[in-house]
Amino acid sequence: MDVPVQVTVELGRAKMQIRNLLNLTYGSVIELDILAGEPLEVVVNGCLVAQGEVVIVNDRYGIRLTDIVTPAERLRKINR
Repeated sequence: MDVPVQVTVELGRAKMQIRNLLNLTYGSVIELDILAGEPLEVVVNGCLVAQGEVVIVNDRYGIRLTDIVTPAERLRKINR
């Protein structure tokens, strides 16, 4: 099946005050809510399908899957 889907891997999130956002400059660091080494979520078209860890592949970032959500679990989450 050659159906294109959107695959997203989120590194983390942060909340900040607008004043702090406006003060960001080149080299600023934003602390995220996830610890280094924690599994990242792999989301396809808005649905969690797996978790994994960051790897480098040919000088690009990639993700090695460490846990895959079963189709039954995915359906259960959709039907909630």
